[in-house]
Amino acid sequence: MSDDLDIRHGGAIAVDTEAMRDVGTRLAAVGVRFADAHAAITRAHAAVIAEPELATVDAVALSAAGGRAAALGEECADAAARTALMADAFELVELRAQAQAMGAGGTADAAALQRRIEHLIASDDRVAKIADWLVAEWKDDRFEGMGDQYDLGGLAAPLFWGGPRAGVVLGLGKVRPGMTLQGVADPVTVTAVRTSTPTRAPESLADAFRRFPTAPGAQVKVERLVMADGSKRYIAYVKGSQSVAMGGAEPWDMRSNTQLYAGEKSASYQATLDALRAAGAEPGDRVDVVAHSQGGMIAAHLAMESGYDVRVQLTAGSPVEPTLDDHQLIVQLRHTDDVVSSLAAGGSPEGTGSPDSFIAQREGDPARGPQDLLLAPHQLEAYVETAEQVDASDDPRAEALDDYWSELDGAVEITATEYHAERDDPDSGAELRGVRSRFSRAGASYSADEG
Repeated sequence: MSDDLDIRHGGAIAVDTEAMRDVGTRLAAVGVRFADAHAAITRAHAAVIAEPELATVDAVALSAAGGRAAALGEECADAAARTALMADAFELVELRAQAQAMGAGGTADAAALQRRIEHLIASDDRVAKIADWLVAEWKDDRFEGMGDQYDLGGLAAPLFWGGPRAGVVLGLGKVRPGMTLQGVADPVTVTAVRTSTPTRAPESLADAFRRFPTAPGAQVKVERLVMADGSKRYIAYVKGSQSVAMGGAEPWDMRSNTQLYAGEKSASYQATLDALRAAGAEPGDRVDVVAHSQGGMIAAHLAMESGYDVRVQLTAGSPVEPTLDDHQLIVQLRHTDDVVSSLAAGGSPEGTGSPDSFIAQREGDPARGPQDLLLAPHQLEAYVETAEQVDASDDPRAEALDDYWSELDGAVEITATEYHAERDDPDSGAELRGVRSRFSRAGASYSADEG
């Protein structure tokens, strides 16, 4: 397993704050036990000194043991206090982000949030300082590796730094609550091109990212799982971009990339909905999503607005981060040297989704060479390697995924259908005036927000 793999809940959040507080409470309890042991040893030592018939007992060793118990008790108490302090700082980062997302509204929830923020800050003057430091460190490190690219002596530098700058300046890398895709998607025709009956469901994160469609031209695969109780659920595997054109028959192109990133409906998103419908999925059905690159933007909106019950989302190199509810699990694989992933601007400091959700991040291609010009850190193969490292990790959140794979293992029947989509009129809607307008408005809004 690579030493540079970093697993955390959000950009600046390493752990679940409640779990961290639980650790602090346990440490404090252990400290009390050591303090009790020290008191008992002290009493025993006094008894040994007072009773001549106990002269054979090594009083010096007994005293040393008491001192060691006292020291361990103090260490546990100090560790418990520091753990509680860090939990407060992590919570403050989360609450500040929530308050910013809620805006300046005078709702009861906003008032309660502000009271909790003020309480945390007043509880210890170090809390706010640590929270500021956590966010600043995240901002400094979120594009680590981008500067190590092979940039032809600076000629290709705009290529690698364009993503981070766009993500930060435009502020479109975070799909915030209530944001839905606007406009009308280009019409598409979706055709099933291959059907198979896999003998098993995905068994690991790397296995899931190896199950993308392989039929020529297929962009989406939908697995229909029948569980032991007769219920049905679906897993959609959504590919990344298949063309660098700004229009044409291929819906998974730069036109769809631009539309989705700007919050517009795309042919690729519509095609994914059509593929799910063709596979038998109905509104309210359980649909989990595995996605790469552009597929990550499609997955974000499937989870936030499609009407399907998306509880698990696994993405690699997505240009955006969705805002998910506490019951939705998201695992995001990101490379700090991936220019496409950098469009998400590092995600959000507070994270998203359920407490078990996490970001697994590393430098995808540390070797500096011409392969950087082909965006090697963004390729699916590089992310499969990262998925393998996550599978091998002993991080509790990574291990928690085992429950999901075990759940899928209960399927008694699996049908996989791969779909190919084409725009009905490749020349229609060639202009992107509406999208450019949204980019302009987003940039202006971001600048105003940043002051």
